[in-house]
Amino acid sequence: MIEANDDREARWLREVYQGEEARQLTVRSVVAGMLLGGVMSLSNLYIALKTGWSFGVTITAGILAFVIFGALRKLGLVRREFGMLENNAMQSVASAAGYMTGGGTVAAIPALMLATHTVIPGWTIFCWITSIAMLGVFMAIPMKRQMINQEGLKFPSGIAAAETLRGLHPEEAAAMDARRTDAPVTEGGTGDAAAAGRSLMISGGVAAAVTWLREARARWMPFNLPNELHFPFSMRGVAAARWSISFDTSLLLIAAGAIMGWRSAWSMMLGALVNYFWLAPHGVDVHAIAEVKYRLIAQWTVWFGSPLLLTSGLLSFAFSWRQIARAFSGLGTMFSRRAAATDDPMAAVEVPTQWFVGGVAVLTPIVMFFAAHFFHIAWWMSVLCVVLSFFIAIVACRATGETDTTPTGALGKITQLVFGVLAPGSITTNLMCASMSGGVAIHSADMLTDLKSGHLLGAKPRQQFIAQFFGVLAGSVFVVPAFRLLVPDYTVIGTPAVPAPAAISWEAVARVLSGGLSHLDPTARTLLAAGATLGIVMVLVERALPAKVRPFFPSAVGFGLAFTLQFSNSLAMFLGAVIALGLERWRPKLAERYTVPVSSGIIAGESLIGIAIKALARFGLLGA
Repeated sequence: MIEANDDREARWLREVYQGEEARQLTVRSVVAGMLLGGVMSLSNLYIALKTGWSFGVTITAGILAFVIFGALRKLGLVRREFGMLENNAMQSVASAAGYMTGGGTVAAIPALMLATHTVIPGWTIFCWITSIAMLGVFMAIPMKRQMINQEGLKFPSGIAAAETLRGLHPEEAAAMDARRTDAPVTEGGTGDAAAAGRSLMISGGVAAAVTWLREARARWMPFNLPNELHFPFSMRGVAAARWSISFDTSLLLIAAGAIMGWRSAWSMMLGALVNYFWLAPHGVDVHAIAEVKYRLIAQWTVWFGSPLLLTSGLLSFAFSWRQIARAFSGLGTMFSRRAAATDDPMAAVEVPTQWFVGGVAVLTPIVMFFAAHFFHIAWWMSVLCVVLSFFIAIVACRATGETDTTPTGALGKITQLVFGVLAPGSITTNLMCASMSGGVAIHSADMLTDLKSGHLLGAKPRQQFIAQFFGVLAGSVFVVPAFRLLVPDYTVIGTPAVPAPAAISWEAVARVLSGGLSHLDPTARTLLAAGATLGIVMVLVERALPAKVRPFFPSAVGFGLAFTLQFSNSLAMFLGAVIALGLERWRPKLAERYTVPVSSGIIAGESLIGIAIKALARFGLLGA
């Protein structure tokens, strides 16, 4: 027998909800979330500009907060234990901060700088990404009761975060379970959490030390580790290193490969082999690549990789039509709830629909103003983009709830296609409207993922909603100066220091949509057609294969991304995936316990010290 929606919500209030008196959004949870999330947003920015990938920060932040407050309590600096719901609220703040790279700082904004040869001021970036993120948080409001309370979508990362907190706080979890008829089984405990926290910090320290020895160049430094190890061969009479065929000694790339997963990593390695041992040399032979140099190679091979990513992403998205239909089927129900009715037991707990209406009503003119003032986008296009962003957010949240994947790449490309028709010739409108819809989608999906975790733990949704805004502000404060430091102008984009593969891909699509195919070199047009066709073929073949065979077929995303990356990057990430796979096969329990914490620590340690080195160099404290 299927339980009625109202009965399900009443049972949640009776058996799961921790009540108004439970400590949740406290000052220390907000401060900890802003600091931890802000710091980890720097890691996401750094690694996304390097590789095109970013990683969630929620579970890492929860483990770190538990370890830090445990240590402070032992030292007598805090008296009250950092509770489970406090940690959950902290995670909401931290995750919102960590995803502040989703509003365009790793794709649309550097793509615009590259396309227009301009520098976008930090204040402009701050206003743009902050307003978009807040709009995304508000747009998640009407989806929460439909997708979480009523349909019970999984949102796997939300479940994982909740189970992590239950493991960190077993006594509180047991007390909560005593009231429940369907209590989950909690695995792990504080010992596992402490070990994971220690491994994260140790690996972060090691990565920071290695990065300092590798990149901090000054007369007083006794020595520097090499940035890469060269292979002793050449192609077309040019040393392999000039083709970027070398081994990058960055621990961050190895750690990214370990988290990325085996299929994506080997697919990327396959793409790199095809690119640098066949396609790029062919480009040199036909004089499409004037000089063997990474930036010039990427500017040509992107016309194969970008259309492959575009067509494969859009076709995969189209095959999810049932998921899309389900996303919109509950649209009417979202707004028909008795949010203000006195007989609605959830009215005092849930975020009211009026907040959605008020938030969107206030933020839409603000976004319109920023779009017109900073990017000269017509007001009606901004309004249309806000409306389109809402529907895209519905699809993104549904996809995240069912698959734990937010298809911001494919959804952003849909917006690019729409505004390629409505605003032909305007790269700025094309990119920044796409960044709006992508940013709204990723923050709506992040909001619901956090609310899923809170729903399982009995948290008050309103406090998690408010927590997100603290995270948005913290993320912007951390990300914007770091972006300006890493990307001072367009000339560094597409270089080995800042490969920015997502930006190169977005800029290529925008250029085609705004200027048409006629301005492209004939060889680039050939690559575009071949890449677009292969993207379609790869999706169709994968769907035709038996489910047990599909893991052995290359991932279109991993394969296509390799045509915008250096060979050395793909090789290092492949090595990381090999190490993780070997550990999973021979020491599965050890891999489950330590792969993610150790990799996260390496990513955080290297990215933070890398940003610090650039800051010291900017102020003249480093440099030969």
